[in-house]
Amino acid sequence: MTNNFALISTSNRSLHVQVARSIARSILSGELAQGSIVPNEMALCDQFGVSRTALREAMKLLTSKGLLESRPKIGTRVVNRAYWNFLDPQLIEWMDGLSDPEDFCLNFLGLRRAVEPEACALAAINATASQRIELSEIFQEMVRVSKNFNQEEWTEVDLSFHRLIFNSTNNDFYLPFGNILTTMFKTFIIHSSREGDVCLNEHRMIYEAIMAGNSELARAVSLDHLQKGKHRLPETQPA
Repeated sequence: MTNNFALISTSNRSLHVQVARSIARSILSGELAQGSIVPNEMALCDQFGVSRTALREAMKLLTSKGLLESRPKIGTRVVNRAYWNFLDPQLIEWMDGLSDPEDFCLNFLGLRRAVEPEACALAAINATASQRIELSEIFQEMVRVSKNFNQEEWTEVDLSFHRLIFNSTNNDFYLPFGNILTTMFKTFIIHSSREGDVCLNEHRMIYEAIMAGNSELARAVSLDHLQKGKHRLPETQPA
């Protein structure tokens, strides 16, 4: 591997996190190939200009995310992509800008279609009174923002709407999606609403179905909302 790592500059971010991010982005972009052996500890310390302690902490962090593994007499190796923890919020953040936004959104939409309709159905059944009040307040804010569209405001309110739905399932296995997917949602929402297309009517139908406690309808309208054509995406999945 060529020496493409830059010296780590002083910032508010921990040194080991900066190192981990740099290595992770090299892995995620394919610059560091799956199965390849990363440079030894001394070489990496020199390249980044950091101590062994900082480097070791970085390697531990990357190992915890499934990107690296250490083997005796072999060294530290890049793990096969199938084992990378793609739903780790920090890993999602590090992926930003490494792939084509349209490809990213298509892949993310596939995940949403597998998870979100059922979350809406569960929210219709399990949402508490206070969660329903909060959902109503958020939807009214969506209506307001849509009338005088502002990309930043819409992104935040749309994020709040979908995050609350996952939280309103009150199912421990759905709750993490409300936070884990936040970074991916931002990229997705910005892409799909960049010309002011906010699918307000589809959001209204989801909102009304949940408020009415109609789980079947909530599931159906959520699935309809997640059609590719409604998010400025092509109908065919990229190779």
